[in-house]
Amino acid sequence: MDPKEITPLVTSKNMDTNDNRGKLGYQNLKTTGNFHDSLEFVGPGTSITHVNLFADEDEYNTKKAQQVKLALGSFLATTISGNDITSSCFYTIGLVIACSGVWSFLSMLLVVLVLCLYQSVYSEVGTALPLNGGTYNILLNTTNKLVASIAASLTLLSYTATAVVSASTSATYANLLYPKIPIIPATICLLGFIAILTWIGIGESAIMASVLFCFHVSVLSVLVVASVVKLIMTGPETLVANWNLSPIRSIPMDIFYGFCLGLLGVSGFESSSNYIEEQAANVFPKTLRNMTIAVGIFNPTLTFLSMALISMNYISNPRNVLLLLGRLANTSLGYWFEVVVSVDAILVLTGAVLTSFVGIVGLVRRMTLDRCLPQFLLNEGRWRKTNHWIIFLFYLITCSLILIVRGNTVTLSGVYTISFLSVLILFAIGNLLLKYKRSKLPREYRAPIPVVLLALTLVASALVGNLVFNIMYLAYFSIYFFVSLVVIVGMLTRTRIIIYMYHSPLRKLFGEKLKKLFKKINHQEMIFFTKTDDISILNKAISYVRENEQTDCLHIVHVYEREDKIPLRIRWNVTILDEMYPKLSICLCLIKGKFTPAMIEKISEYFKIPKNFMYITTPSDKFPYKISEMGGVRLITH
Repeated sequence: MDPKEITPLVTSKNMDTNDNRGKLGYQNLKTTGNFHDSLEFVGPGTSITHVNLFADEDEYNTKKAQQVKLALGSFLATTISGNDITSSCFYTIGLVIACSGVWSFLSMLLVVLVLCLYQSVYSEVGTALPLNGGTYNILLNTTNKLVASIAASLTLLSYTATAVVSASTSATYANLLYPKIPIIPATICLLGFIAILTWIGIGESAIMASVLFCFHVSVLSVLVVASVVKLIMTGPETLVANWNLSPIRSIPMDIFYGFCLGLLGVSGFESSSNYIEEQAANVFPKTLRNMTIAVGIFNPTLTFLSMALISMNYISNPRNVLLLLGRLANTSLGYWFEVVVSVDAILVLTGAVLTSFVGIVGLVRRMTLDRCLPQFLLNEGRWRKTNHWIIFLFYLITCSLILIVRGNTVTLSGVYTISFLSVLILFAIGNLLLKYKRSKLPREYRAPIPVVLLALTLVASALVGNLVFNIMYLAYFSIYFFVSLVVIVGMLTRTRIIIYMYHSPLRKLFGEKLKKLFKKINHQEMIFFTKTDDISILNKAISYVRENEQTDCLHIVHVYEREDKIPLRIRWNVTILDEMYPKLSICLCLIKGKFTPAMIEKISEYFKIPKNFMYITTPSDKFPYKISEMGGVRLITH
């Protein structure tokens, strides 16, 4: 290719070199005379620019190696979310027994089945898109920001309810040990303690979580062994008596409703995907496996032993089932073993609160980087380098909720029921979309479609069952969900709101301020990396940016190693597309070098554009790098 054919359309004389747009060849060619007086039109801005950047691969690899050393291993990563999911036995087993009776053991086995199915579903998504955000992340890379934000609202609501319910339940167990402890003040103090622990940093939080996890597993193991010994010594009389009781409704309905309630016991399983970037390579699938094994062993076993040793007539409070089991299983220790079980409940539920804080930080940070939430949330403290605003605001929200419901967690439990199960449903749908839209994306695990569909069906039926069980859950959920969704949708549509205000009578009072605010929001530049000059692919990328992002400048970037490999029609196609979209200034930048993670890092640093505002097409299985190595670059086209 003749080098003359790729001569820049603008020279350095008419480029604003003091602005990032100038570095990328942005030229302010806005001709207001040709457009009506509107904030939306920026006019044509086509320019072709050549940039030579040197990406030091050795320096980049050294930096990444240091980050790997600080990443969480499988044990520490498991303990953070493991505390949440294994603490479920304290409030789930009693509820399932009260609802299903002697058939509660089968209900728990169905819950374990769902967990096994979702282990495969989450493993595929986590290895294909190992980025923080969970359901938000998978839907952001397969649908659009609005759908992803709805999923994020559900996840935020789930974390909030989980933190409050776990903290309140922990305070309740403390009150059982020492009745003078006030439940509501103790709950607020516990939330504050976990907020401080999270502010210190995730590494220290993981160490604390590991201590709680080891103690909890030890107590449950002793409880299981002591219960088995007690059952052998006393015989199966209690189990036979419970077995002879009539079904509460009917056998199938008892099993089904027990399954619906028992499924809440897997909360925390989804939390691991919200701090996946802090985990070392190949750790995420191991974390899922470890949690599945723990729940598969303890929940069904303790449920069966409870039915074998405790008469249904003595189960007046479902939350005290394991305390009764501890008292009956070890008569030699008696009260003291019951105290140990209570202390374990307090500590592990505290660990579940920690999981909520860690998960919320990862999710909110990711959403803020994508401009779904206010940017001040990204501010980091000078000492600990953690996002203190996220932690502080989440603490305030959880405290306000516990004060609003006056310690009554039934309402929040209903909100949590719908939000958590909805998150699982959306994640399974995201997995199916990943198979369809990102089929060529490399991944280490692939969940069979029948497995995904079965998991989706079981969770959807559990959601319907919980709504039928108590329809009032839906009313409370709608209130909390609407409030959380308004904030996010408001951030995504703020430019449209400004435009509406600008063309209203408010323009006379705030016209200039609205202009400045609009330009400030849209000033964020974005990049689409292309290896082809296919105008249909370029048009898809531009359409995505216009529909999902708030910007007035998109740079089409092509990285080439030899000039004769530059696509022949890329310059002309970019020019045509720029004329087609007057509301978006589209420029072309040709960068000599090799398209590697180090080059992406260099482009991000040099042009001061965050990598989460960079987009690529779905790479094939021949692409030499994993999407996790690209630093958060988003997939937006096939």
